[in-house]
Amino acid sequence: MKLIIGLGNPGVKYEKTRHNVGFMALDQFLKDFESTKNTVWTESKKFKSDIAELDWQREETHSARSARSGQEGKIPHGEEKVILVKPKTYMNDSGLAVRLLVDFYKVAPEDVWVLHDDVDFPIGSMRIRFGGASAGHRGVMSIIEQLGTDKFYRFRLGIGRPGESEHSGVSHYVLDTFTHEDHSKIRELLKRASKALQMGLEKDLESAMNKYNSK
Repeated sequence: MKLIIGLGNPGVKYEKTRHNVGFMALDQFLKDFESTKNTVWTESKKFKSDIAELDWQREETHSARSARSGQEGKIPHGEEKVILVKPKTYMNDSGLAVRLLVDFYKVAPEDVWVLHDDVDFPIGSMRIRFGGASAGHRGVMSIIEQLGTDKFYRFRLGIGRPGESEHSGVSHYVLDTFTHEDHSKIRELLKRASKALQMGLEKDLESAMNKYNSK
């Protein structure tokens, strides 16, 4: 089983902000590998999150199909249950939702993949890594605190830093929307993140790192 977490803030107010690029990446992935009628998130008050469950099939079509409601028994050979998660706890408390899911499903930390914005990378760049400190990202920090370990994977999605002419600081920058000039780079970033997730599920994240990590 894989638990794939996109970080962001819930609500229309935040949905197009830089801080929500983790949510955007999961939406892109679900759009790419599910039929339109199945691209629906379900609100789970139990897990304080929006959830989408998939049975990922390792086959030539690289397709994913939604788990049927109430399906019981083992997943057939060649398939793996994948749970996509958008916490609704707000960024700084993202770990609360992740902890609920990890405890319920008994997921190992290395099977938790977290996608989040990163101001330390140029806009449009991506770096997948395993473990390490939070680098000041409050959402990642919350997850480390709640799980008691940093041994999970992160997809660090570059959003760049505010320019010298922007005096509002990083905290305001991440809660602002992307500029018109940045839109094409973000679209490409979301597509790359989606493809990297696919390769990670089809093969392994080492392969995804080698192919999709920005040089």
